[in-house]
Amino acid sequence: MIVTLKRKLSRLSAFQVILVTLFTGLAAFMALPIIFIFNHAFKPQNELFLFPPRFWVQNPSWRNFELLFLHANNATVPFTRYLFNSIIVAGMTVFTVIIVSTMAGYVLAKFRFHFKGLILSLITLSLMFAPETVSIPRYLIISGLHINDTYFGHILPALASPLAVFMLIGFISQIPNELLEAAKIDGASQLGIFRKIVLPLSVPAIATISIFTFQGVWGDVETSTLFMQDETMRTLAFYVNTLVTGLQNNVAGQNVAAAAGLLMFIPNLIIFLFFQRRVLETMVHSGIK
Repeated sequence: MIVTLKRKLSRLSAFQVILVTLFTGLAAFMALPIIFIFNHAFKPQNELFLFPPRFWVQNPSWRNFELLFLHANNATVPFTRYLFNSIIVAGMTVFTVIIVSTMAGYVLAKFRFHFKGLILSLITLSLMFAPETVSIPRYLIISGLHINDTYFGHILPALASPLAVFMLIGFISQIPNELLEAAKIDGASQLGIFRKIVLPLSVPAIATISIFTFQGVWGDVETSTLFMQDETMRTLAFYVNTLVTGLQNNVAGQNVAAAAGLLMFIPNLIIFLFFQRRVLETMVHSGIK
């Protein structure tokens, strides 16, 4: 293995060596915030306020996480309930967004119908709106449907994802029409074409929107704040946000806040590492070659 690696390195030109060195250094630099988050969460109380600040933890300790779970156990709602709500909401939201967005993307990319141009324009226009600008309409809709304090109240605001639909339209458009026509000639129904051709070929784009959707839902605080009055229906992001906000001016609680921040970050890191190759395929539009 070492001999093979040496042979590959010997074949590189000077320019390629420089590029590899520069990008390796850039990757290491971009990894510094991630390394800091992990180190910061394991710093004992006396290391958090050292001056000058230390990047690396000297005496790592699990005490921060023990204090976090001790604080959660003393609360009215247990920590596991917030975690359970977040897992259920994130999983169901990602699944429903994938189904709705892929179906909408397939129809808008491969079918002709009246007002198609208007719908595409509205989807593009909706990308310009920040989530805060639609908070009041969302609240009125959720209240009007009487789905406050339900899991569906968490899912519905994220169900219509303009970014996901927009991305899938561009990706599904690359699928050759001849391939779909051949499937029709073979007797495949529209549902069969969608399930056996469109979905498998759209996996890179689906992986990308899964990451975006999961990150948005996992860290979402607005839904629990506006739509959920029952504390048992709120998510882990809401609990951590209230915990960190309450500890902003509390020196003794900064280690708990560091541990909570790491717990919120780890799932995002895992899902990104799991789907990163698919994301790159989406960015280069490698649908059908």
